[in-house]
Amino acid sequence: MPALFEPLKLRSLELKHRGWVSPMCQYSCGPDGAPGVPNDWHLMHLGSFATGGAALILTEAAAVNPQGRISPRDAGLYNDEQAGAWQRITGFVHRHGAADTKIGVQLAHAGRKASTYWPFSGQRGSVPESDGGWSTVGPSRSAFDGYAEPAGMTGEQIHGVISDFAAAAVRAVDAGFDTVEIHGAHGYLLHQFQSPLINTRTDAWGGTEEGRNKLMLAVIDAVRNVIPESMPLLLRISATDWARGGVDLQASVRLAAQAAERGVDLVDVSSGGAVAHQDIKPGPGYQTGFSERIRREAGVPTGTVGLLTSADQAEHAVATGQADGVFIARAALRDPHWWLRAAFQLGHELAWPPQYDRAMPRHSF
Repeated sequence: MPALFEPLKLRSLELKHRGWVSPMCQYSCGPDGAPGVPNDWHLMHLGSFATGGAALILTEAAAVNPQGRISPRDAGLYNDEQAGAWQRITGFVHRHGAADTKIGVQLAHAGRKASTYWPFSGQRGSVPESDGGWSTVGPSRSAFDGYAEPAGMTGEQIHGVISDFAAAAVRAVDAGFDTVEIHGAHGYLLHQFQSPLINTRTDAWGGTEEGRNKLMLAVIDAVRNVIPESMPLLLRISATDWARGGVDLQASVRLAAQAAERGVDLVDVSSGGAVAHQDIKPGPGYQTGFSERIRREAGVPTGTVGLLTSADQAEHAVATGQADGVFIARAALRDPHWWLRAAFQLGHELAWPPQYDRAMPRHSF
């Protein structure tokens, strides 16, 4: 059996194989519906990956409070209407997943990168309150490139965000999600606190690596305490800021080890996003080395992501121990049946939806 199609068990969650869907923001909530509520677009988008053979789907970032949304069109999981809409989607995935597909939600707060225009709006930067935007917060009064300056968070606000993550996790369980991922990457709030390039606080929430990691670990504890013991907890991190003086790989190894001690079952390893002056030289598999180091040195299962587009690339990453699973993103947008194609190309028989059985390839795909 190809390594990519070996099963994996995380706590009581059994995944049919190691080919997964990476979180991808759709910026498609509203404008007609209630803020943060996923709709038919999300059902179609995520459902297509389920019928396409993915073993695990992670949703786009779902904000834990209204101010945590990346844009006015981003999803949330901070009220019951949003939870009910997500439940419709988890039910579809569970009923129609070709590979007994599981689905998890990514919980997030965008911090100083919140209240921005969505990519296809034709505009860039922070959305003013007159156009549906809001004031943002961060660890310090330091703005991201071209965005509005955030307010430095008070201790009360920090504890409020921790509680918001926990409340969103409870809603995630009630909405039928199989797992929860905490978004600690890409320059959003938890990563902002972690990065010395952004967090200039001198109180207990900054000053040292221990202080800068405190919010990330507190959120992990809060979420782990409210989800079932049998449910795995995932954490997405940026392994490096790609900038001098920022988070580096060894710091991420230490963070991952602490996260595992607190009950994180898999670290979803990405990189970058903290600052605009990052120096990234992307290429196929350019992040797999980060995943391998964290997996080996922190002793925690990892997922890898980033310009892995072919079945052979994904197979190599798993077979050589660079990761326990591969998250597919842009390649999945181009081909929502990526996993059915990959199984065929690697000589593995993966169940097809019965409605598509007549199209099952025999000699080529």
